[in-house]
Amino acid sequence: MGESDEVKLLGAWPSPLAIRARIAFNIKNVNYDFIQEDVEAKSELLLKLNPVHKRIPVLVHGDKPICESLIIVEYIDDVWSSGPSILPSDPYDRAIARFWATYIDEKWFSYFKGINATLQEKPKKAAVDQTVEGLLVLEEAFVKCSDGKPFFGGDQIGYLDLAMGGYLAWLTVTENMNGIKLLDQAKTPQLLKWAERFRQHPAVIGVMPETERLTEYANYILPKMRGDNPPK
Repeated sequence: MGESDEVKLLGAWPSPLAIRARIAFNIKNVNYDFIQEDVEAKSELLLKLNPVHKRIPVLVHGDKPICESLIIVEYIDDVWSSGPSILPSDPYDRAIARFWATYIDEKWFSYFKGINATLQEKPKKAAVDQTVEGLLVLEEAFVKCSDGKPFFGGDQIGYLDLAMGGYLAWLTVTENMNGIKLLDQAKTPQLLKWAERFRQHPAVIGVMPETERLTEYANYILPKMRGDNPPK
């Protein structure tokens, strides 16, 4: 199985995890078929390719499925090695990037998703406070990892940029829907500048969902996820 084998990605346009893989493909200039999945009605193909977690994204290279977004990003970096590197070349830097990517998914995102998981003021405020606290931690991580350069990965976006950048569209929508500010000049100035640079990167443009469209989707899907009572 080589670079020339057929490449497909099962995902959904609003999915921050699918966004990671799509940007990675753009960085490597890889042609692929994007198969839109319905997150409310999982297809037989998805269940067949990812029977363990039963979720997107799934990369299919030739006839081999690869699951989990960060694993997919690493796989893309390994297979299409002729393009710009996504993971750092230094083993220590690679380990640090993986550490912070794990922090983003397992720690920070658990806070962040809590903001939209409830309409009750007290738990929502607690989730906002924890999310901001996590962003302060990531602000420090950015300063150390970037070493004065534009991105977590240095001069170009890399593994950790994709890990955090996939969530940016949802972060903006969450701010707008809840009347809050998560990234701001006072507390997270470096992350705020990084977010703007990331959005404007050629590999990101066209992949990042538009705020208006994602807001419409959020207004549809979030009440279902919360189990809100329909208006009478």
